[in-house]
Amino acid sequence: MLPDQAALDAPAGPGPDDGLEPGAPPEALAAAGDVAAEAIARLYGEPVLKLPSDLYIPPDALEVFLDAFEGPLDLLLYLIRKQNFNILDIPMAQVTLQYLEYVEQIRRSNLELAAEYLLMAAMLIEIKSRMLLPRRQDDLVEDVGDDPRAELVRRLLDYEQMKIAALELNKLPQEGRDLWRPSLFVEQGNAPVWPDVDPWDLQRAWMDVMRRASLTQHHKISRQELSVREHMSAILRTLQSERFVEFADLFEAGAGVPVVVVHFVAMLELAKETLIEITQAEPFAPIYVRLAYSPA
Repeated sequence: MLPDQAALDAPAGPGPDDGLEPGAPPEALAAAGDVAAEAIARLYGEPVLKLPSDLYIPPDALEVFLDAFEGPLDLLLYLIRKQNFNILDIPMAQVTLQYLEYVEQIRRSNLELAAEYLLMAAMLIEIKSRMLLPRRQDDLVEDVGDDPRAELVRRLLDYEQMKIAALELNKLPQEGRDLWRPSLFVEQGNAPVWPDVDPWDLQRAWMDVMRRASLTQHHKISRQELSVREHMSAILRTLQSERFVEFADLFEAGAGVPVVVVHFVAMLELAKETLIEITQAEPFAPIYVRLAYSPA
């Protein structure tokens, strides 16, 4: 059985669990102190002088591998920049040797991870081999040919540009890492919901009143003076006794067209002065008139 961490972290000095009485002689205390000093740990109050034989420690328990590079180009660029080499004139011998030493380390621990690094190592060795080949010359023209390092230099420069751009983009604030969108719950019931009504419903109601008024008209010719103010007062008196009055009930069809017209003008004046309210719940619903609400 493995000792638990709390027991191993306990102090190694003599304590009340050493089996010694509080009034023990100094020789016993000294012997207990020597045993406690030689103990490597304490298990349930008892000193442990040697590791248990069944204590199993995996071989790779203390092995730490840091994947500090994102690929072969990243490692190669690190070796070049660390030693201040000119990227346009890479010393292939030194760089290849250092690169192979790193690849050998990761090959012993993780062969799958080392596969792509081994591919780059083969490319470096090929470039170095091509640079060691003798150059052909004639009497007039020196056939130098392309530099074997040109393609590798181009890939390194492109990778470095992309890496710098990625670092700059990573500095920008990101949602979910540096900032979060605020969320606010809005109670929908508090927002007023106005009915979708058509203003032409009022015109149709007025035309219906006019039609009924025309059916009861007479041909008596007389001069009649009508006051809009008097009709406004009459409408207000009618609405004071009723909470809601239907639009058509405010008109007397038998009074004649002039009276109905003046009465309608008086109603519009009251609505203009916000003394009354003309409401309709939904399209084609009855139109109601009531006194305007005035807070205390």
